[in-house]
Amino acid sequence: MSQNIPVAILCGGKGTRMKEETEFRPKPMVMVGDRPMIWHIMKTYAHYGFKDFMLCLGYKGDMIRDYFFNYDWNHSDVMIELGGKKITKLQSSHDEEDWRIWLIDTGQETMTGGRLKRLAAYLDQNGNEFFVGTYGDGVANVNIKDLVAFHHSHGKLATITAVRPPSRFGELVIENNLVSNFKEKPQVSEGWINGGYFVLHRKVLDLIENDDTIFEAEPLKILSEKGELAVYHHSEFWQCMDTYRELELLNQMHDRHQAPWQVWQ
Repeated sequence: MSQNIPVAILCGGKGTRMKEETEFRPKPMVMVGDRPMIWHIMKTYAHYGFKDFMLCLGYKGDMIRDYFFNYDWNHSDVMIELGGKKITKLQSSHDEEDWRIWLIDTGQETMTGGRLKRLAAYLDQNGNEFFVGTYGDGVANVNIKDLVAFHHSHGKLATITAVRPPSRFGELVIENNLVSNFKEKPQVSEGWINGGYFVLHRKVLDLIENDDTIFEAEPLKILSEKGELAVYHHSEFWQCMDTYRELELLNQMHDRHQAPWQVWQ
């Protein structure tokens, strides 16, 4: 089911709420542990067999290009013959050798809908009627195969994943004026938000007018009004990386080996 189904990842935003990091690099290249955020996202999809990636580049997209252009040499044993300028990859390899990555410039100021629209020609070459995708600044333990199976089960044009956002503050459970339980940034028990991780039919791109179209605005509104927007509920782990504090939280989880999104381990 997952073979050659493309994964679109929105990587072009400026990440203005994380200027401590994004002044120097695009948000998908911010490090979580010893790998950039984009790698963690792609590893999740690859775990479920989705290994064709279309990266929608924009702000500082050259850094993402350089990372993947040099990936083999930076993560494999190689032999360099200086005089002949020959590089030979040795026997050892990494787990990402079967990934295929489209590095697509979708513009510096393009909105999310416009970035997806610019993938149209490449999606047509691929030949699939639908594709999956997400944003380049958040991680989750969404079961991608189950998400795609759900999408096929209802026959609608689009599916988005609903998640319960983490609370901004620690949750206190109080009994008889004493704290009986404290949870640091738990998932809230009520309310759902768009967590990304979408499945879209190729026809959805026809609802996107131009580079200025925000995908989360008019296209999703039209789909919902037509009864063509289904929701996949994911009540387990999800965490965006909008602020420096959220980056620190993800790094703490990684360092403690308590990172729920690392389903490939």
